Amino acid sequence: MTGTRGLGARWRRRRPLRARLALAASSAVALVAVGVCAAAFSIIDYQMTRQLGLNLTQTATQAIRERHDWGPTPSDTICRYPASPCIQIVPSNPDKDPRERYVLPVSDATRQVADGRRAAFYSKLTVAGQPVRMLTTRLGGKDEAVQVAQRSDTVDRGVQQAAWALSAVGGAGVLLAAALGYWVSRTGLAPVARLTATAERIAATRDARHRIELPAGPTAREDEITRLATSFNTMLGELEQSVTAQRRLVADASHELRTPLTALRTNAELLARADRLTDAQRDRASAALGRQLREVTTLVNDLIELARDEEPQPLVEQVRPAALLEHAVGAAQEHWPEITFTAAVDPAAAGTVLPGVPPRLARLLSNLLDNAAKFSPPGGPVETELACVPGALELTVRDHGPGIEAADLPHVFDRFYRAKAARALPGSGLGLAMARQIARAHNADLTAEQAPGGGALFRLRMPLP
Repeated sequence: MTGTRGLGARWRRRRPLRARLALAASSAVALVAVGVCAAAFSIIDYQMTRQLGLNLTQTATQAIRERHDWGPTPSDTICRYPASPCIQIVPSNPDKDPRERYVLPVSDATRQVADGRRAAFYSKLTVAGQPVRMLTTRLGGKDEAVQVAQRSDTVDRGVQQAAWALSAVGGAGVLLAAALGYWVSRTGLAPVARLTATAERIAATRDARHRIELPAGPTAREDEITRLATSFNTMLGELEQSVTAQRRLVADASHELRTPLTALRTNAELLARADRLTDAQRDRASAALGRQLREVTTLVNDLIELARDEEPQPLVEQVRPAALLEHAVGAAQEHWPEITFTAAVDPAAAGTVLPGVPPRLARLLSNLLDNAAKFSPPGGPVETELACVPGALELTVRDHGPGIEAADLPHVFDRFYRAKAARALPGSGLGLAMARQIARAHNADLTAEQAPGGGALFRLRMPLP
């Protein structure tokens, strides 16, 4: 039994879905067609046989009512005609039998019906070479039975013709079922075939730009297969974006790392010949080497955190954003002494606490403040404000620099993206991307916009628990 099940499973795996669906649909329709034909044959056979029995019953009833003393039929010629019944009366006592030969067979069952020990019954037999159906019933209150027989070849021939006709109809139904099953499987699985072909093409070419062609029409009338194809196209779009972002990340990372690594190699080779350098040159080379090492370390750490794309949830604790903002503004003021940082905290927001990871939120604020400081003119202010809004705590960071061009707004949070105005400034273009990643990990929303009167405005909205 296990081997049989294994063979069936292998057959199902090796056969395409279209063939299995066609076979299932054809089998279902064929089973229905054969069942209908079998039921129709049974009904026709029953009705024709029943009609013949009713004729025999009516003839027997008429014979009982008229009480003709037919006795044995003089000859069997009357049974040779389909419309003429054979009738004979049989007493219960064999001693009372007439001297003439009975045309219809007489058995013990016939005697038992005659004396009332058995109920009336039907039987099939052959008389004068012709098939007949015979009814044996008791004749009134006398100890006699009446036998009525009529040829049944007409009924048998009608039943046989019906059987042949229904067999032909059933065969045609099976063939039609096979054709319909193939058509249903071919039409119904066409989107699945396109989906499979697209998936195989993507697997062979590793190109996620392919899409499945969808039928035109309103989305409310889409079937399950069309919705599956739509979902697959959406998945392909996400995959294409992911692959594109991954390739861009690798290309940008290699580009960003190439310059500091080249400088590191140059300074390392220079220090290798330290005996030829003056003390001042050696100190400058050592300082440059240390600075470049810190830049490379910071860049690599940022890349690792961005590639991880997740935040350490076990470190979540209750955080007071007002305290984090004050600390971040103080640290930024030390790092950018030529910039004036201001912090305005709404009294309603001063004591508000939120769940979060303090080091990550501090990094988010630091990145926003550093970005604002880079674009602010010397001596210009960077304004921060923390306030309560309906259902959330909102932090804004504004600078008074050149602002963000409309073409750059959709890309300011992309990895390694740097606007034209920022290409001459220090940085790798990862700070804002990391800030948005930290915000999303805390279920917060970070957006950028043009500030009224000039400059850039970053808005961090953190939902209240």
